[in-house]
Amino acid sequence: MADPVLYIGNKNYSSWSFRPWIGMRTTGIAFEEKLVPFDMPAGNPAFRTFSPTGKVPVLVDGEATVWESLAILDHAARTHPESGLWPDNATDRSKAMAMSAEMMSSFPALRSACPMNMRRERKPIQTTPAILADVDRIQALWSGCLERSGGPFLFGAFSIADAMFAPVVNRLDVYAFETGSVVSDYMARMKALPAWREWEAAGRAEPWIVDEDEA
Repeated sequence: MADPVLYIGNKNYSSWSFRPWIGMRTTGIAFEEKLVPFDMPAGNPAFRTFSPTGKVPVLVDGEATVWESLAILDHAARTHPESGLWPDNATDRSKAMAMSAEMMSSFPALRSACPMNMRRERKPIQTTPAILADVDRIQALWSGCLERSGGPFLFGAFSIADAMFAPVVNRLDVYAFETGSVVSDYMARMKALPAWREWEAAGRAEPWIVDEDEA
């Protein structure tokens, strides 16, 4: 049976593509990668040839076409239960889902002001109370999980929650936000993952520049 195909956008900028990619790569789920770049404000009209929403990422797994990062990761977890993408403990699974859903629906100030950018020079930007409130909430979520689980990742082993917050690790890093030691150590462990390094190296090597994502 053929491996599923994961359609993604630019590795330098596409935070939503990064989430399922790093989740599947880190847990050893085989897939074929197809990168379709966006270099225009509307994305890329070619996305419509494979994406029901005209956006990336999209996973095509046999007869199943799955869009939205969290749905793709959940599909991967259900089709590959050995991956451990969801925590074994039922309480942890529920919390990991809640955190992942919060990542999808929340933190608009941080996401708007600080696009994911793998090759950005590390330097701060002018912040607002709304941005700092987003950062404080994220740090509280991470610290609470890490103190409860003992690490090295949010629920002990790498999970969907880590994958969903991976682009935020980049944001807190390259925009030089102040972080506590628990959070900074967690960020270092995420950035040391082989999958992270593979994605980052490819993103840095890309030729495309998207002006609106260059904060």
